[in-house]
Amino acid sequence: MSETVVTTVNGRVVETAVEANELLLDFLRDRLGLIGARQSCEVQVCGTCTVLVDGMPVSSCTHLACDVDGKEVETIEGLVGTPLHDELSDAFVRHAAVQCGFCTPGMLLTAKALLGTEDVATEEGTRRAMAGNLCRCTGYRSILDALTEVFDAHRTPRS
Repeated sequence: MSETVVTTVNGRVVETAVEANELLLDFLRDRLGLIGARQSCEVQVCGTCTVLVDGMPVSSCTHLACDVDGKEVETIEGLVGTPLHDELSDAFVRHAAVQCGFCTPGMLLTAKALLGTEDVATEEGTRRAMAGNLCRCTGYRSILDALTEVFDAHRTPRS
């Protein structure tokens, strides 16, 4: 059984029929050709499939495509070319926080969602907030350093 979904993906309105059990990851990759979200654990643990739905990170490997009806979805392809993407990418390169890059899109989108929140006011908070994004090759010190640099740059000084 299929239903019509109208969603905005990276600023573009998409209207299409989706199956009731169709995953958001498959919808994005197979139907829209947006391959930045990666399939890995398939159980909402690793973060490689992270996309933003109405600004919040979700695991697209377990999120149903029909659940984005009327919502805005942002993938790494939508972030690329923005000043924030450049800032995050530059920090990841400077701090050697990228090796294979498989996990990086999910990390960057999660970081975007966390930017300016109290969740990342401390390193421990950043560790907790990013816990759903796993990296199997870089190690976390360099990732934390890169994220801390960007989060600190965006932090509003208290008066």
